[in-house]
Amino acid sequence: MPSSEQYLKPEVIQTVARLDLRARFIVEGFLTGLHASPFQGFSVEFSEHRRYSQGDDPKDIDWLVYAKTDRYYIKKYQAETNITGYLLMDLSESMAYTYRQELTKFDYSICLAAALGYLMIHQQDPVGLITFDDKLRNSLPAASKRTQLANILALLAKCQPVGTTEIAHNLMQIAAMIKNRSLLMLFSDLLTDPDAVLKSLQALRHGGHDVIVFHVLDEAEATFPFDGMVDLKDPESDQSMVVDAAGIRTDYLETLQAFCDRYRQECRAIGVDYVQLDTSMPFDKALLEYLSQRKARF
Repeated sequence: MPSSEQYLKPEVIQTVARLDLRARFIVEGFLTGLHASPFQGFSVEFSEHRRYSQGDDPKDIDWLVYAKTDRYYIKKYQAETNITGYLLMDLSESMAYTYRQELTKFDYSICLAAALGYLMIHQQDPVGLITFDDKLRNSLPAASKRTQLANILALLAKCQPVGTTEIAHNLMQIAAMIKNRSLLMLFSDLLTDPDAVLKSLQALRHGGHDVIVFHVLDEAEATFPFDGMVDLKDPESDQSMVVDAAGIRTDYLETLQAFCDRYRQECRAIGVDYVQLDTSMPFDKALLEYLSQRKARF
């Protein structure tokens, strides 16, 4: 069984720390720009003006407006609360696959989740964890204390990707569980019916949540580097098929592209961020590219 230290080894710590420094301003805009709340928080953003009345703090007078109108107006502010994040981790057996990369899809997802959790906690934003396969397995309440990342990784280190998955059913349960508007980050290879998954993502958005789907594929699933006769096996159903790699490569890649394009297009239509990754990509660079793209849209 892997230990949490596996995901906190020096090179991972250095990578995450380096990401924090390079992405500092991007992440600040990403996390604090997700939404604002009318409730009192630790920071505020400008909302609108209103006429000055007795008892208002003179420090809030907008002197530029006074210079134009010769009347006193004060700035109204809208309090901005910390955003709560949840890492949603798929534990299905297919996530344990790797062809020739050092990290399985599950290991890669943990490193990516560790980076996001690290960034959120350093923004003083609480983050929690929910794991699932054919049903919900573990739930760690959101917290912003510095020990939370170690708690998340310790729990994930005990998890074993086995069996089948019911992504849509679990997301619907999560939608019912999490009442407050949150940032939900899903890590999965999405090897299941896209119709049901997309409906569940729409339900999460209907609940007011911000949603990011990290679609994690193995490098071999993304590029199909095989030659000759290949025995392909579905790890979740144990069904296998011997195929001529050269004969199906083009059809396979076209089908995969259509599958990913559908997720990308339909997620965009419902306001969900879709991030396609494979395990050959350095996760810090992949995350930084995504955060940069998101920042450019706001």
